[in-house]
Amino acid sequence: MAFEGLSSRLQEITRKIKGEARITESNMKEMLREVKLALLEADVNYKIVKEFIANIQEKALGQDVMKSLKPGEQVVKIVRDELVELLGGTDSKINISSNPPTVIMLIGLQGAGKTTMAGKLANYLRKDGKKPLMVACDVYRPAAIKQLQVVGAQLNIPVYAEEGNQDVIGIAKRSLNTAMSKLNDVVIIDTAGRLQIDEKLMEELQNIKKAVKPHEILLVVDAMTGQEAVNVAENFNEKVGIDGVVLTKLDGDTRGGAALSVKKVTGKPIKFAGVGEKLNELEVFHPDRMASRILGMGDVLSIVEKAEQALDLEEAEKLEKQLQKNKFDLDDYLAQLKQIKKMGSVSSILKMLPGANKLKDIEVDDKEFIKIEAIITSMTAKERKNPSLLNGSRRKRIAKGSGTQVHDINKFMESFEMTQKMMKQMKTKGGMRRMMKGLKLDQIDDFKDLM
Repeated sequence: MAFEGLSSRLQEITRKIKGEARITESNMKEMLREVKLALLEADVNYKIVKEFIANIQEKALGQDVMKSLKPGEQVVKIVRDELVELLGGTDSKINISSNPPTVIMLIGLQGAGKTTMAGKLANYLRKDGKKPLMVACDVYRPAAIKQLQVVGAQLNIPVYAEEGNQDVIGIAKRSLNTAMSKLNDVVIIDTAGRLQIDEKLMEELQNIKKAVKPHEILLVVDAMTGQEAVNVAENFNEKVGIDGVVLTKLDGDTRGGAALSVKKVTGKPIKFAGVGEKLNELEVFHPDRMASRILGMGDVLSIVEKAEQALDLEEAEKLEKQLQKNKFDLDDYLAQLKQIKKMGSVSSILKMLPGANKLKDIEVDDKEFIKIEAIITSMTAKERKNPSLLNGSRRKRIAKGSGTQVHDINKFMESFEMTQKMMKQMKTKGGMRRMMKGLKLDQIDDFKDLM
C-alpha cells in the first residue's frame, strides 16, 4: 500500500492531537517532533521536512482557531493543508494542444516502466475521447518495439515502428506525418532509457525534443526508488526539461518519499500515478485527495469517479426493471459483480474510504470474486433464474464444476439471499438510476471542511 508506514504514523499523531482541547507549546513541540521523524523515515528530503515543520509551527501557533473547529482539529487541518502543498498544491492537467496532434514524449531511465506507461496513458486519453498513436523510439533495448506492439494490440491502439532502423529522430518525425494522415490527435513517443544518466542519453532526448517540439514531456520514475527518483527527476529536468512527472509503482511505495519530495525539488508537478500492473491502473494525481488518503480521511471523490466510469446506466435500468417485478436472480448478481470488478480491486477501493486504517485487520481476497463467478457459471440457466431449485445433489454438482466445496456454495447462497433482500428494498421507481447518477456527492466539499 502506498505511504503505508507514513500514513499509519501520521494518523496516530493526528488522532492524538485532534482530541486536545487546548494546544500548548509543549504538546505542539511533541507532535512536530513525531511528524518530523515520520517524514524522515518515509525518505523525504531533510530540507523539505525542515521547511514543512516550520510552516506548520508558524501557522498553528499564529492562527486564530476557526469557530467550527476545536484547537486540535485546527492543527490537523493545517497539517493536511501543508501536505497538499507539499504534494503539489493543485491538480496539474496534461497539456493538450488546440492544434492536433498533441505530442507527448515519455522519458526516463531503463526499467522505470515507460513502455507500459505509454499504453496506460494512451488508454486513459482514449477514454477522454482522443485517438492516440504510440511511437516506438526505443530502438536499442531488445524486444522494446515488440513490447510496445503487444501493449498496442491488447488495447487496440496503433503503434508506429520502424524495425531495424536506429534513426530515432527520423522515426519520431515520420510518426507525426502518419498521425496527421490517420487523424490521430495524440502522439505518445516511447523513448529509450539507460540504466543510469549519461551524456549520450541526454543528447538523444534533446535531439528528439528539437525535432518534434513536444507539447508535453513527462518523466517516468519508479516511486519505489525513493530519494533516487527525486535525484533522477532533478537531473532530467536540468538537462532535458520536463513538464511533469509520472510515478510508477506508487501502490508498492510504502514510504512515499518520492511523491512528497519531487514537486518541491524540481518545481514540476506529479501528473499521473501508476497504481497497478494492469493497463487501466493509472490515476490522475490529485494532491488534496492523496493528502486525505495519507491522513486516513479517505478519498471519496476517487471512488465516485471510478464508479461513474465503470457503472453502466443501461445495466442499472435493466436491474431496476427486475426489481420492479420483485426479481433479483443470480444472473443479475453476476452482472453487478462484473460492474464492480471494472472499478478495480476491492482492496484498493477500501483503502480510499475514510478511516481505512481501521480496516487493516480485515483481509479482502479479490480471488473470492473469481470463485463466485465460477460457482454461478456452473449453474444451469434455470438454476440461476430460480435459486430455490438448488438442493443437495445440485449443489454437489455445482461444487464439482466450479472447483469448490459444497460449504462454499452454501456460504455464497447465504450471502446472495441477504443481497437479494437488500436489492428488493431499492425497488422504488428510478432508485438504481438515481443512485448511479447521484454519485456526484456535492456534500463532499462539506466533508472536506471537517478534515
